[in-house]
Amino acid sequence: MIVEHALLHVAPGRTDEFEAAFAEAKSIIASMPGFVNLTLSRGLEQPDVYLLLVTWERLEDHTEGFRQSEKYQEWKTLLHHFYEPFPVVEHFESISTA
Repeated sequence: MIVEHALLHVAPGRTDEFEAAFAEAKSIIASMPGFVNLTLSRGLEQPDVYLLLVTWERLEDHTEGFRQSEKYQEWKTLLHHFYEPFPVVEHFESISTA
């Protein structure tokens, strides 16, 4: 399993709009092959910052399957205009759990 990590800095004053758009967009990503689950968390110290964690079966499910799909264009249209600056997305592989 691979975990995609992104800190989403949402433009000030647009968090309600972002959360409504994300509620719609999550069904898009959830329908993709290789998708396992996602968690969106809002910052306590910085309420305009969100942590998005998406678990994929394989890295390619995200980088190729999702990112190169028509559904990704829908995702972009719904969400990308909220970010200031655009987030850096990184991938992680679990090496230890407790």
